Amino acid sequence: MDLVVDANIFIAALIKNSVTSDLLVEDTIRLYTPEFLLEEFEKYKEEILEKTHRSPENYKNFLEILMRRIEFIPREELDPFLAEAENISPDPKDTIYFAIALRIGARIWSNDKRFHDQKRVRIISTTELWHFFRMIRDIPDESSP
Repeated sequence: MDLVVDANIFIAALIKNSVTSDLLVEDTIRLYTPEFLLEEFEKYKEEILEKTHRSPENYKNFLEILMRRIEFIPREELDPFLAEAENISPDPKDTIYFAIALRIGARIWSNDKRFHDQKRVRIISTTELWHFFRMIRDIPDESSP
């Protein structure tokens, strides 16, 4: 399953071990995000470290795992999709996620309810993704997000 992941999903997973972090390392999911997110991780590193429930070593290890799992898409590759993405994105700062989704034909994994205000790109929340994997793997519903 190909998913474009917004920054808030990654930050939530870095802050604490959760269903979100479990899903981010699910081997049947291919993750895509804009290249600038690397800068965002570095920019907010201290703030995330202050909020994290992870040990510094666990945080570093988990971030390294994420970096290997994510395909970072350069902005230049998205230029042909930006005009359409601007028309459907509910917020200009989220246009880049919609451009990636249009480029690769994937859903966006986000918990932002405004993303559902358009009909062009399918959106999946953490809860929906968890229920999907729980259903296909027949996992009991004792640890939902």
